[in-house]
Amino acid sequence: MGNLVIDIGTSYIKTAIFSNSEILFRESLPEISPDYIKIITANYKGIEHSILSSVRKRDSYLLDYLNTNFKVSLELTEKTPVPVKNLYKSPETLGHDRLAAVVGACSMFPGTNILVIDIGSAVTFDFINSENEYNGGNISPGMMMRFRALHEFTSNLPFEYPLDNQEFMGSDTPGAIISGVQNGIIFELEGYIRRFSEKDKALNVILTGGDAEFYAKKISFRVITDPNLTLIGLNQILEYNLK
Repeated sequence: MGNLVIDIGTSYIKTAIFSNSEILFRESLPEISPDYIKIITANYKGIEHSILSSVRKRDSYLLDYLNTNFKVSLELTEKTPVPVKNLYKSPETLGHDRLAAVVGACSMFPGTNILVIDIGSAVTFDFINSENEYNGGNISPGMMMRFRALHEFTSNLPFEYPLDNQEFMGSDTPGAIISGVQNGIIFELEGYIRRFSEKDKALNVILTGGDAEFYAKKISFRVITDPNLTLIGLNQILEYNLK
């Protein structure tokens, strides 16, 4: 038996095929279609279950295909049973990717306090305690959003891009923008990790998202980086509902 996992994010769509919690296939792409699903699942036997998570407008045509062609097809919503206690006050507004990420984190480090940091289009901070209780987290702009905002909401600032070896202080305007954005995120990450670590020295910190690797090597704390965390969580939610 195998599972197809689809995570439709703000910028990219991630797909994965799992068998016994092992990732057999993973790919990121800008768009997805039933023909694509047909092609990737044809290479593996026994893919009978699927789960779809989306932060975009509901894709009814894709859901219809999954419902028709899979023995069990699940769409993640605020009403979907999950293997954590969700104490978020407005579950209907909680990003499915955030919820899936904390579920994935719990499967990796059960019975511990975990801070999940997703660094992508936005930067999200989500904490789940050792009792599997999720209370919520914080959201701030991601790196490219900050670069874009400085350019679009001012008259003269240029649009800049990340630079791996940027100096701490910029010596010109482009450098000041790059240093300001990148160091601002570093200070933000370290501030949150430090605050949570004061309460629990054994805190597990997991970074995920498109810019996770970029920042993991720039911060001074020990962290685990897993680009597949949301996919792992979605597979765990599917398995939980299959039981």
